[in-house]
Amino acid sequence: MTGQVSLGGLATSLALVAVAAAISLWQRLGLERQVLRAAARALVQLLLVGAALTLIIEPGRSLVWSWLWVVAMVAYAGDVQPARRAAVPYVRAALRAALLPQIETTKATGLVFLPGAMTGLILAGVPPIQAVLVQAVVMFLALASVSTTTVVVTLGLVRHVFTSDHRLRPLPRPAK
Repeated sequence: MTGQVSLGGLATSLALVAVAAAISLWQRLGLERQVLRAAARALVQLLLVGAALTLIIEPGRSLVWSWLWVVAMVAYAGDVQPARRAAVPYVRAALRAALLPQIETTKATGLVFLPGAMTGLILAGVPPIQAVLVQAVVMFLALASVSTTTVVVTLGLVRHVFTSDHRLRPLPRPAK
């Protein structure tokens, strides 16, 4: 094994990255840009690291270069895993999961089903337009309350599950 990768091999692996982005697009995951950016960033970073390592491990180089490398890695690692940024995909997934049922209910209101508040008001003699407006306000308030509550709870949980130094807190062990 020579350990060498041709440009064709690199292009083939990048085609597989495109497949991953296409799957995200097909399944409407919304991750295609993240997949492509991550691959591009990784390639650039690896090329830079390869060039730097070539300088560092070359025989006769000063040990200072190795220490500078360690300092740079520690500084960069400190910037890569802030808890809020790490939690963003999970927060978005939670928000989507919480909002979709209410969004679907709101979309179906009127044509698929007649809400009780509106129907009750009409049966009580309120003009239909006024009953519709009351129902619209109720539906919009429900949608807004679901989104607001979900954001508050999710962001509160993010603060609760991470330590101040951005590590996950250990899960409590169940009582035996």
